[in-house]
Amino acid sequence: MPETVLGAAAASWGILMAISPSLQIRKILRHRSSRDVSITYFWVLLIGFVLWIAYGVVIDNWFLIVPNAVALSVSAATIAVARHYRPRVPQE
Repeated sequence: MPETVLGAAAASWGILMAISPSLQIRKILRHRSSRDVSITYFWVLLIGFVLWIAYGVVIDNWFLIVPNAVALSVSAATIAVARHYRPRVPQE
């Protein structure tokens, strides 16, 4: 019982953490620029989320799978929005 309660609490907080990059998306859209956003940072996170999802699948733990799947989706969206609003470097 305590394991299930703790798992549910951690997964719930994990989902909140997973959607927090949407605040960055909102800022990018408002400023129409992602100049101050590290896209590499979000790629590192994205790879980590894939690994945690895989681990959750292997051990059949939905408390790991669900929040990391949400985080994967939000991070992928953040990367897409950041790349779209990245200032273009003029070609020489």
